[in-house]
Amino acid sequence: MAARFFLKLPSTIQLSQPSCTTRPTSSSPSFQPQSLHSPWLVGTKNNNTLSLLKPPHLSKRRSITATISSSLHTAKPDSFASTEKAPKWSWRAIKSFTMAELEARKLKYTTTGTEALFLGILTEGTSLAAKVLRANGVTLSKVREEISKLLGKGDMYFFSLEHPPLTEDAQRAINWAVDQKLKSGDSGEITVSHLLLGIWSEVDSPGHKIMAALGFSDENAKELESLSSKPGFVDE
Repeated sequence: MAARFFLKLPSTIQLSQPSCTTRPTSSSPSFQPQSLHSPWLVGTKNNNTLSLLKPPHLSKRRSITATISSSLHTAKPDSFASTEKAPKWSWRAIKSFTMAELEARKLKYTTTGTEALFLGILTEGTSLAAKVLRANGVTLSKVREEISKLLGKGDMYFFSLEHPPLTEDAQRAINWAVDQKLKSGDSGEITVSHLLLGIWSEVDSPGHKIMAALGFSDENAKELESLSSKPGFVDE
């Protein structure tokens, strides 16, 4: 039986190559590191190895400012004199704003409101404003719970824009921060403290209502304003 079976087998058997891609060797023409488009991946022809270089802009705060700060400009260009430069936002304020957009997307909201700005400040977490909030018992989990109570949850099947547009009260809060910096006459940057106090100034906004529900008061606002307005203050 076995002999008859082997006699029926073809003289040659062709094996099909597997669909998965095998690891390229040094002679493989498909491996061409010099043709990689990413400037941060460097290929070596001798041993066909790749090394990942850290982009220098990741360590520079100016590049982050250039990317995000356009969204933080005041909506009232007539606030500036013809010879007056618009004040710059601190890198912590810019990061807080970036985190606010991310929080709005996580909540499945179509816009970035004062509640998202508030979350962004806490998510960034290293500013004086965030430290004052935590010292008064305000945490991310508590804020998210209050947002759910006040505004409800977003549509789980909704995909937010990468940069959800600001609500009117969120834009006014940002304008307030810019205006207060201009009124102070200080040449420093607009800090996270300005942003938080701008949210607090919008008394009918969700952000203000959530702050109040968690125990933030006018006394806390005055304390924060006093600490952040000292000469030479740096938001560290």
